[in-house]
Amino acid sequence: MARHVQFDRIGGPEVLTLREVEVGAPGVGEVRLRVEAIGLNRAEIMYREGAYFYQPAFPSTLGYEAAGVVEAVGEGVTGLAEGDLVAVVPSFHQTEYGTYGLPASAVVPRPANVDPVRAAAVWMAYVTAYGPLAESGRVRPGDHVLITAASSSVGLAAIQIARHIGAIPIATTRGASKKQRLLDAGAAHVIVTGEEDLPARIKEITGGEGVRLAFDPVAGPGVETLARGIAPGGFLVVYGALDPRPTPLPNAGSYPALNSSTYTLFEITSDPERLRRAVAFVNAGLASGAFAPVVDRTFALEDIAEAHRYMAANGQVGKIVVTVEPQASRDPQTRQD
Repeated sequence: MARHVQFDRIGGPEVLTLREVEVGAPGVGEVRLRVEAIGLNRAEIMYREGAYFYQPAFPSTLGYEAAGVVEAVGEGVTGLAEGDLVAVVPSFHQTEYGTYGLPASAVVPRPANVDPVRAAAVWMAYVTAYGPLAESGRVRPGDHVLITAASSSVGLAAIQIARHIGAIPIATTRGASKKQRLLDAGAAHVIVTGEEDLPARIKEITGGEGVRLAFDPVAGPGVETLARGIAPGGFLVVYGALDPRPTPLPNAGSYPALNSSTYTLFEITSDPERLRRAVAFVNAGLASGAFAPVVDRTFALEDIAEAHRYMAANGQVGKIVVTVEPQASRDPQTRQD
């Protein structure tokens, strides 16, 4: 038996239920994990609320990212064995798997010196930022990169990746309370959008040139403002939809020298060769110390609903991680939050 977080209807954090369920043997190409830590992502909140790009099938599990130990491997799995320390790369739909039984292709080795909490804070953030900033070749040393909603785990990873390749990260935040923490996290400049004119500040910082790339999870009408700060021939990459309003991606008539596109990390994780490069890039950064995942706060699995509420409040800087106690140290009764 194992504990799974499940929900039976769309709604707020109160729909999440912690249940004891039977976990069978892994199937062909699958592994079963003993999860030690779970990385919480905005995607799980949107999925629970019915606002994600696919809908849950009830009863539904949720979760993309975890760290733990391999308990069993299915037929055809190579390179992984019982007892291996691993982390999970988001490369599957939440309708297909929870974070106990997983496709082996979604599991990567975890260095012994990386603890489970940090390991659960890596892959969604760094692979999401890796694609547009490093894999695409669009960002070069010396380029300015605008990173909006920069206090998120993806935003902080993007700051570190930009610095790693020699680019100049410009972070945005709505309020001044997070400004110093973003500077401490490596941002070369921070623009407080609630107090400053974004295009004007970008021009001031870049000497009138504009940024080479704007990396944005917000979307909505605000992309028009972002477009005004992008250099000719530059790129606007939208990788989320925190603003539910329609997103008028700037068209060729309005901004003839601007390239705009949407992006998800599945463009990387669904392609074995691109994923191999991403894993090599991120692991090299972790080994050198260039990449250091920022964990804002941890919650116990029993407090999963409170962890969702905390993320929805948007006060965090970095990753929210949920920890899982070993089976012997817990009460196995079902809990309803």
